[in-house]
Amino acid sequence: MKTLYLKSITTLLLLCFAVAAQGQPKETTAKALSIDEVLGIFFQRNLDLIAAQYAIDQSQADAIIASAIPNPTFGFQLLELSKNINKGSSAEGCNHSPGVSCGAAEYYSFSQLIEVAGKRGLRIEGSGFATQAAEQDFRDALRIFSNMVRDAYYNLLQTQKDRWLAQEIVNHYQSITQANRLRLKGGDIAESDFLRVNIEAIRAESDLDKARTAVEQAKANLAMILRWPEQSMAYEAKEQWPEIMDIGQHLGQQQLIDKALELRPDLQADKLRAEQAKKELALAHRLKYPDVTVTAGYARDPSNNVLDSGFVGFNVPLPVFYQYQGEANKAAVNVNQSQLALEQTGLNIRNDVVSALATWQSTDKIVHRFEDGLLKAAVDVRDSAELAYSKGATSVLDFIDAQRNYKNIMHEYYLALIDRTNAYYDLAKSVGVEPNNGHPPLPPPKLSR
Repeated sequence: MKTLYLKSITTLLLLCFAVAAQGQPKETTAKALSIDEVLGIFFQRNLDLIAAQYAIDQSQADAIIASAIPNPTFGFQLLELSKNINKGSSAEGCNHSPGVSCGAAEYYSFSQLIEVAGKRGLRIEGSGFATQAAEQDFRDALRIFSNMVRDAYYNLLQTQKDRWLAQEIVNHYQSITQANRLRLKGGDIAESDFLRVNIEAIRAESDLDKARTAVEQAKANLAMILRWPEQSMAYEAKEQWPEIMDIGQHLGQQQLIDKALELRPDLQADKLRAEQAKKELALAHRLKYPDVTVTAGYARDPSNNVLDSGFVGFNVPLPVFYQYQGEANKAAVNVNQSQLALEQTGLNIRNDVVSALATWQSTDKIVHRFEDGLLKAAVDVRDSAELAYSKGATSVLDFIDAQRNYKNIMHEYYLALIDRTNAYYDLAKSVGVEPNNGHPPLPPPKLSR
């Protein structure tokens, strides 16, 4: 049953994490995974552990305990035990012979504790809030862990883009070096210019080695988060950028904060715990009303004038010396602490939204700035400098400078794309919505007990 629930929640999560895909040139035959495939692997291998960590099963068990009715008690007693039990008794149940024993008295009883003042109802309501809070904690864990996986995934994509750029630069310098070797033989360039270009080619190869190392490190980091599935070091990230949906980024700051305060599962969990604390305080105040134990039974007493009889009674503890002031005070402190935690979570949410919104607006502007002309200008400058250098119309230093500028701008552009993607997901996380549909997060799975 639990496996079925895990598969169901994973499928639902993948449907909400659908993103638009674009092609990317690949230099290896490694298996390229999309972000939704990586999230699927993560939840398949970790969902049960996350649920156990947030004690959903335990809270459900506590709810069963809280709603339980006390079991009745059965009692049996033998009375009037002695060496000569009621010999020669004139009671109705005896045969009145001096040498014959009438036997011991037998008492059978049933006792039932009856809780008063609505204590059981308060326990049920409090445990219900605790169960709902645990489920909200689980939703919050999914919100946080999803972004943790995304961060690792897009860090891998960034290192792959750097490797791709480094490989492009190396290939470019290789073709330029071959052309320069012919030009050197023909006397078109000086040997010092040839050596300077060679040095840049060697630096490009060093950058490629560093980029490859960074890719392997990013793979290992992602594999660790995914708990090292089979062939994890052979995985690569697809160049797959999220389709930017309306998650509230166009709203005003206060409107977005209000939306987050309504949706964030961590705030909902704190609200539920505050309600649970209030129920526990009410329960603590009602402990001073004593519960009643009712007893009823049957007696068979041969030595009594009445052989068979019944009896009924009750007992009540008297709260004379202690009236549960300690429990009430402790519950009151818990109410205050839960209210403080609720207020602190609200402040943290406001800070998260303001920070995430500012980061999103900044990174989005930077990407647009690149795409609105800076990328094309960098390519044009590089191509123009290369053409001019091949014709001897510019110096080798200008040529090298143009190559470096192109590399730096492309690296910054890839970094800006990753930063904007992370900012988009961080904004969605801060508001408490699924990043690709703008809706609240999925409800937690109903795990089997």
